[in-house]
Amino acid sequence: MHSTNDIRRTFLDYFASEDHLVAPSAPLVPYNDPTLMFVNAGMVPFKNVFTGVETPPAPRAASSQKCVRAGGKHNDLDNVGYTARHLTFFEMLGNFSFGDYFKERAIELAWTLVTKDLGLDPNRLTATVYHTDDEAFDLWRKIAGLPESRIIRIPTKDNFWAMGADGPCGPCSEIFWDHGDSVAGGPPGSPDEDGDRFVEIWNLVFMQHVQENDAIVGNLPRPSIDTGMGLERIATVMQGVHNVFETDTFRTFIAASEELVKAKATDETIASHRVIADHLRSTSFLIADGVLPSNEGRGYVLRRIMRRAMRHAHLLGADKPLMHRMVPALVGEMGQAYPELGRAQALITEVLEREETRFRQTLEKGLRLLDDESADLTEGDSLPGETAFRLYDTYGFPYDLTEDALRSRGIAVEREGFDAAMAQQKAAARAAWKGSGAAADSEVWFDIAEREGASEFTGYSATEGEGRVVALVVDGKEVQSADAGQEVTVLTNQTPFYGESGGQMGDTGTITGDNRLHIAVSDTAKPLGRLHAHHGRIEAGKVAVGDTVHMAIDAERRDRVRANHSATHLLHAALRHHLGEHVTQKGSLVAEDRFRFDFSHPKPLLPSEIAAIEAEVNGEIRANAETVTRLMSPDEAVEAGALALFGEKYGEEVRVLSIGSPDHGGSGRNYSVELCGGTHVRATGDIGLFRIVAESAVSSGVRRIEALTGEAARQWVVGREEALKSVAATLRTAPEEVEERVAALVDERKRLERELAEAKKALALGGGGSGEAQADEDVGGIAFSGQVLEGMDPRELRGLLDGAKTRLCSGVAAIVAVNEGKAAVAVGVTDDLAGQVSAVDLVRAGVEAVGGKGGGGRPDMAQGGGPDGDKAAAAIAAVRDALARVSV
Repeated sequence: MHSTNDIRRTFLDYFASEDHLVAPSAPLVPYNDPTLMFVNAGMVPFKNVFTGVETPPAPRAASSQKCVRAGGKHNDLDNVGYTARHLTFFEMLGNFSFGDYFKERAIELAWTLVTKDLGLDPNRLTATVYHTDDEAFDLWRKIAGLPESRIIRIPTKDNFWAMGADGPCGPCSEIFWDHGDSVAGGPPGSPDEDGDRFVEIWNLVFMQHVQENDAIVGNLPRPSIDTGMGLERIATVMQGVHNVFETDTFRTFIAASEELVKAKATDETIASHRVIADHLRSTSFLIADGVLPSNEGRGYVLRRIMRRAMRHAHLLGADKPLMHRMVPALVGEMGQAYPELGRAQALITEVLEREETRFRQTLEKGLRLLDDESADLTEGDSLPGETAFRLYDTYGFPYDLTEDALRSRGIAVEREGFDAAMAQQKAAARAAWKGSGAAADSEVWFDIAEREGASEFTGYSATEGEGRVVALVVDGKEVQSADAGQEVTVLTNQTPFYGESGGQMGDTGTITGDNRLHIAVSDTAKPLGRLHAHHGRIEAGKVAVGDTVHMAIDAERRDRVRANHSATHLLHAALRHHLGEHVTQKGSLVAEDRFRFDFSHPKPLLPSEIAAIEAEVNGEIRANAETVTRLMSPDEAVEAGALALFGEKYGEEVRVLSIGSPDHGGSGRNYSVELCGGTHVRATGDIGLFRIVAESAVSSGVRRIEALTGEAARQWVVGREEALKSVAATLRTAPEEVEERVAALVDERKRLERELAEAKKALALGGGGSGEAQADEDVGGIAFSGQVLEGMDPRELRGLLDGAKTRLCSGVAAIVAVNEGKAAVAVGVTDDLAGQVSAVDLVRAGVEAVGGKGGGGRPDMAQGGGPDGDKAAAAIAAVRDALARVSV
C-alpha cells in the first residue's frame, strides 16, 4: 500500500527530477488575494506570477499546497463527515509552468507519473478535454495511446478554467480513474456521471487565452500550465478505498479518537469520528499559520470549525476536552512534511484545550435549550429561526451547530428568521472584514511594479543617497510631474528610506534636487512589499519622472525607531524564556517614541513576570553585544534557530538578525535570532534603557506590552521620580520613606473611621443622633422606636437594630440612614413578635416612601433603600402606619 506520505514524496521527487523547483507550501492566509479568506487551491500562491505582476521563482515549479475550504465562497464545512470526499483541510499536489512547457509536456509528465511512478493501470484511466480542444485530444492519443472512446469531449465550463471575468483562462483536461463495474456510475459526460465509479484524480489547466468580461479577447504571449491533484483523493485510489476517511492518515486520527473517547466507530458514530479527524487538521494548521480563534474574520471561521469538532466529541461521550490530546497523533503523522506543526505544537495544544474547556459549558446549556425547543418537532419540521437566533445571541450557540445537531432527526432550521435577526451583525462583520493585508491597495502599484521592478533599499548602511524618479502618484493616479504645493508620492529606483512593514513605521526626511526642489517626506510606505513609496508635500520647486534627486532620512528619528525595533526582539526572546515557547509575535508597532508588542499568551502577566522580563532585557542592553545580520535561505535560517513569523511571505533570501549576548546559556546561539527585514541598532547598548509601561489584552489568547526605550524611557522614569518627590514633600518625609508613611496614614484613617462609626453608633443607641430621632411609642399595643440618622454608613444598621431590639425587649425598631442624599431603611422585630409582625413587609413600606422598590431579609430583620433621603421621616411614618395595620 502507498501511504499518503509516500504519495506526496513520490509526486514532489518526480517533478524535482524533471527540473521543477519544489516550492514549500505557502501559509493558509493568502498574501496576494484580499478576496480569499484562506488559500483554497494550489495555484493561489502563484496567482500574481500567472498574471505577470510577480517574477516567477523558476521557469517550472511543483508543490503540495495546504488548502482550507471552510468560509466564504468555497465552504465545505457542513458536508464534512457525511460524504465520501468533502474536507475542510486538504493538500493539493500541483506542477506549474510559467511560460516554459505547455500541453504536450504537461500531458506527458502527468501520464508518466500516474502510470509508472504511481503504477496505476492505464486501462482504467480516462481523459477529458474541452470540446473544441483538438490539440489536447490528439496529444492524449499520441502520448498515452488512449482510444478515442476514453478521450471524452466536455462542452461545458467544467473543462474550461478562468481566474475571473478578466485575466488568464484556458481549457482543461482531466484524468479519471475507473473503480470498475462493481461501483455504480458512468463516465464523465454521461447521464450517470454523478456516480462513484469514475473519479477525477487530476486536472490539467492550459492557460493560453486572455478574457475580458468573460469573453476571450486574445492569446497569452507565453502559455502556462497549472495542475491540481488532490492528495487525499489520489490516496483513495492508491489504497483501494472509496472514502477519503478510509485512507491511512485518517485511519490514524480516527483510531486516536476511538482510543481517547473509548467509543468505536460504528454506523451511528462514524460521522462524528470523521468530523473530529478532519477538523483536527484544519484547526491545527490554521493555528500554526498564525490564526487564532476570535469572533470575526478568519478567527471566527476557525472557531466554528473547532466548535463543530468539539460538539461531535460531546456526542461521542467525551467527558473531558479531546482535541488537544490528539495533537501528538497529528504531528507524528504530518509533522515531517510540515515542520511548522512541531514548532507550533505547544500553542496548538493550549489553544485547543482552552477553547474546548470554555465551549463545553456553552454546549451543554445550548443543547438543553435546543432539546426543550425541539421536543415537539418531528422529521420534516423546521425549528423557528428566531429560536436559533436566541440560542446564538443568549448562549453563543452558532447557527451551524444548531443545524448540525438537528440533522440526525431530519429537522431543518428556518433560515429566514435567523437571517433577519442577524442582519445587522452580519453587515457589521462584512464591513470589518478587510481581507489579506499584504495584497495591493490599488492597480497603480501593480502597473509601476510591472514596469519598473522593485525598489532597491540602501538604508541598512546609509541614511542618504541618490535616486532616479521612476514614478509620481497624485490622488491615486500616475502623473509625469508635480509642482510646489502639491501632495505627491514619489517612487525612485533606489532609496535609503525604510517603507513601513513588519510593524516598523516608515522613515521621514527630505527629497531635494535641481531647481530648488524640496519635498518634505512625511511617511514611506511599501506597497506590494517591494516598492518604496515616499509620501510628502512639495515645499519648493518641481519634480518630474526621470529626475535625479538627493534623499536624506531624519537620522535621529531613525535611531529612535531602530532602538525600539531591536528592543522588540529582545522582549520577544525574554517572553519566551519566562512564559514558554508557545509565545509568538502576533503584531507590533515600532514608532519613534514608543513601541507595542502583541504576542500569544492565554493570561495576564504577573507583576513578578513583568519585572523579571524587564530586568532580563536591560541586562542584554548593558552587555552591549554587537548586532549581526546575515542573508540566508528560509530553510537555512529556520535550521539555524531563527524564529519566522508564519503567515509572512519570504523570498529566496531572508535577513536573519542575531542580537544579544552570544552563546546564550551555552546554546551556541545569540540571545535572539529572528527573520527580520527592519533596521536595527549596531549593538544592544545603543538602546540605552528599556521600560515596560503597560500590559493588557488584545483579544482571546493575545496580550500586548507597551514599552519605551532610550531617552523616552529615561524621561518616563524621571517623571515618576518627580511625582514621588512631590508626594514625599506633601507628606513631609523622604522619598525612600513614602511607602511606609502612606501605609501608616492608611492605617490611621481606618482607625479613625472605626472610631467615628463606633461614636455614631453609641450616640444613636443613647437616644440622640446627628439627625432626627423619635421617642419610643405604643402602636396598637406594640412598642415602636423610629430614628433618622444622618451620615451613617448603611453597613452599621444591623448592629444598631440589634441594640434597639435589646433595649425594647419586645417591639419593633426602624432606622433610616441618610448618606449622600440616599436613604437606607432597616427594620428589626424582636423574636417574640416575629410570628405576628414581618420585618420584610414593614421595610418595603419604608423603602417605597423614599422612592425605592422592594427590600428583603428575614421576618426579624430586613433592609432596603431608595434615592430620596429627604423623605427619611416619611419612611419612619410609613413603617409605623404599616405596623398599625398589622396590630389591628
